[in-house]
Amino acid sequence: MCGGCVGTEYPERGTTCLDGGSFLLNFVGCAECGRRDFVLVGNRAAGLHDGEEIVTYDRARGGNGANLCKNCHHLIARHEYTFSVVDDYQEYTMLCLLCGRAEDSVSILPDDPRQMTPLF
Repeated sequence: MCGGCVGTEYPERGTTCLDGGSFLLNFVGCAECGRRDFVLVGNRAAGLHDGEEIVTYDRARGGNGANLCKNCHHLIARHEYTFSVVDDYQEYTMLCLLCGRAEDSVSILPDDPRQMTPLF
């Protein structure tokens, strides 16, 4: 992973957890060859571990869909996204040098108990 390719390492993204795609506003260009192209996803893997869905992939710049820059074979970042259900909530996390870090929790109930206003 390369801190020279991004404007801010692991930017705080609030509750925005991406299981695919890229945060292109944080990509300043390849630190090896200096080109700024689209960022591709490579080595994508998804699976379950102890009831938690984990998605990982590499960020690479280039045009052939590989996980390395087609010009200089440079890896930009590794992305990890997790999803799990804990009690009555869907829990999401994201950690990536390029996309940042984020967490979110969403109730699976019709009315989120955390959002309810006490009557008295």
